[in-house]
Amino acid sequence: MDLLEKYMESISSPEEELLTELDRETNLHVMQPRMISGHLQGKLLELLTRVIRPKNVLEIGTFTGYSAICIAAGLEEEGRVDTIEIDDELEDFARSFFNRSSHGHKIRQHVGSALMVAPTLERVYDLVYIDGDKREYTAYYRMLMGDTDGHPLVKSGSIILADNILWNGKVIEPVAANDRFTQDILAFNRMVHDDNRVESVVIPVRDGLSLIRVK
Repeated sequence: MDLLEKYMESISSPEEELLTELDRETNLHVMQPRMISGHLQGKLLELLTRVIRPKNVLEIGTFTGYSAICIAAGLEEEGRVDTIEIDDELEDFARSFFNRSSHGHKIRQHVGSALMVAPTLERVYDLVYIDGDKREYTAYYRMLMGDTDGHPLVKSGSIILADNILWNGKVIEPVAANDRFTQDILAFNRMVHDDNRVESVVIPVRDGLSLIRVK
């Protein structure tokens, strides 16, 4: 963490003690711990949730549960977040923290491909947070907008948040022919930009967060 990020954290609202433990345990025991949302982005997700006041939230990519807890913290008591993770080896780890969180009762945990699971939940979401497989971002977007089967999972006024849309700066570098991660992030960014059903802005926090509003 550089000095500027440390300063930003020092003047932001403090991290919940359970989240500090979750961050530490993720770094100690889980591969690719950098995938965790962390203090600044987690607090942003919590505050955006408070402002948007959604009833139903979909998270694509649970990882170890940090962002789900942050979103749940911003939800009103009747709000619920469906969080989907394809890696079943992370299920128990995340659940252990959900069970200890005072917001855990607002979280519904699902394991499997979001492209397969989300349509079966039969809900329309006020807020969606995409942080899953970068090679599937365009597929997630088509699913949410109803382009694949005609049954959208979002509605007018829904907010979609997509993480990592700057992809460590690779989006402005030459892309290798076999780099499907960067290729799909670029395709996703173009798809959102060219879609007249939405309006969007990029928030330059961490690895880039796209804030998309369905018109």
